[in-house]
Amino acid sequence: MTDPHQLDRALGAFYGLALGDALGMPTQVMSREDVVRVYGSITGFEPAQHDNPVSAGMPAGSVTDDTDQAVIVGRLLVAGGGHIDPLRFAAELLAWEKEMKAKGSFDLLGPSTKAALDAVAGGADIKDAGRYGTTNGAAMRVTPVGIANAVRPLPRFLDRVVESCQVTHDTNVGIAGAAAVAAAVSAGVAGGTLDDAFEAAVGAARAGAARGNWIAGADISARIGWARELVRGLDEAEAVDRIVALIGTSVASQESVPAAFAVLALTGGDPWRSTLLAANLGGDSDTIGAIAGAVAGSVHGLAGLPADAVRTLRAVNGLALEPLTAELLALR
Repeated sequence: MTDPHQLDRALGAFYGLALGDALGMPTQVMSREDVVRVYGSITGFEPAQHDNPVSAGMPAGSVTDDTDQAVIVGRLLVAGGGHIDPLRFAAELLAWEKEMKAKGSFDLLGPSTKAALDAVAGGADIKDAGRYGTTNGAAMRVTPVGIANAVRPLPRFLDRVVESCQVTHDTNVGIAGAAAVAAAVSAGVAGGTLDDAFEAAVGAARAGAARGNWIAGADISARIGWARELVRGLDEAEAVDRIVALIGTSVASQESVPAAFAVLALTGGDPWRSTLLAANLGGDSDTIGAIAGAVAGSVHGLAGLPADAVRTLRAVNGLALEPLTAELLALR
């Protein structure tokens, strides 16, 4: 029988991901200075500007590839009894991209995912496709793995994370970033506090860095801990400047994943404040928001998200994450 409190936290994680994604949609690939110039401050859902090279034309409240790909991961986990078939995953991502192109969307695959799937389409071995993927594509979509799996035993947990990374981000950096997010979400779903989520993230990222193909890059586990200390005691304006200038907000896992945890540290894990703050950063704001929202939502539950914002997400995107989330939780 499903624990209603655990289900609430799992739904909080999935809808929190969508919330951060949609709030960050209009400011993605914008500089922090341009966000301030165009929007002043993001205080709720906004439509994308006509000249945004990624999200132009998207209405307020729209989710992006972060949410779409997380749903794909979730469905594959359920279909595979907790496992992800790499060939089917590649096929699903390619089909999703084709559908987006048919709709005239520019919000398509990230650089690592695109390169890997192009390699697969060109006949490359599925085991080698993700050997250079270091960006945050695996981290942005990994929340269902955290919902469906307990962090302990850690080796088994990492096996499931790696399955979600293999096709596109089979590197120490890609896996470490995804492991951090999945572990934090899993800790929250299990009833943990924000401190528990941080502890799980740091430990899983450290262990995850030993998996996959080695690529030179800063240690994500260490950078999460450093990012938390970097914003300690600062007011929001000063903290935002530090996140942008020192941690970074690019698609690099070593930047965007620690940036999301810095946002969580700054807001105490409040879901609405965390996702709004991420949206105001610019850069890869939709993914930073998706990660922060998923972790914050796992700690505070769906009941901790603004009900009107969740209604908007459902109405604008046709989201109905309850059945899938319940199926994922049943795998746990």
